[in-house]
Amino acid sequence: MTRYPFTVSVDLPHPPEALFTYLVEPRNRPEWQASLLSVRLDDRDAEPAVGLTWHDTTVVGVKPAMEITELEPYRIFAERGRWGGVEGFLRMRFVGIPKGTRLTCEGHVEASGPFKYAARAAALLAGRSIRSDLERASRVLADRGPRA
Repeated sequence: MTRYPFTVSVDLPHPPEALFTYLVEPRNRPEWQASLLSVRLDDRDAEPAVGLTWHDTTVVGVKPAMEITELEPYRIFAERGRWGGVEGFLRMRFVGIPKGTRLTCEGHVEASGPFKYAARAAALLAGRSIRSDLERASRVLADRGPRA
């Protein structure tokens, strides 16, 4: 397997608790993740927890199987996604700063054979798309006001 890493860090004007609670809920993803059309949880009533699984439906028709692999409230969230011969890993670290949260996303995409080209492209685009999606999530939270 060939591994392609990525990292992005962004400061957002929301407390870690609000940002974490919103981002770790898979049902919220189509609101802020541009590549998603829908999310289907394997257990429709489940709350975010390690081991929670779901399937995304992306705008290009890919339906990766997703799983929460780490969840430490208001500090760390990690997930794994698999589709075909590609596997992606993402870990978010939430750190409170004076004007909100510094959110650092680190991960990698890995694949072998012909899938490695798709994995490389995904990793190259990850930083820009993650930053854009997180800024969209920030706007959604701002529009919701204090209840977010």
